[in-house]
Amino acid sequence: MDWLISLIIWIVLGAFAGWVASKLMKGHSLGFVKNAVLGIIGSLVGGWVFGLIGFSARNGIGSFIAAVVGAMIVIAIANAINRR
Repeated sequence: MDWLISLIIWIVLGAFAGWVASKLMKGHSLGFVKNAVLGIIGSLVGGWVFGLIGFSARNGIGSFIAAVVGAMIVIAIANAINRR
């Protein structure tokens, strides 16, 4: 049951991170649903990138910052693909 709560928190955190990332990247919004999905994917990317550079973002504000950074990376890639 703990894994279900963790999954729900991860999805909500990722969706919120996608929204925040889209606001930080002015003019790069793809719509709420797409930004939320990209934020969820970005939370994985952010955790991976932070791990590569030696930061542990396992919980709290560190997880949120990693998710936002990852969401910004994923949104930037999605915008580059959409421009083509």
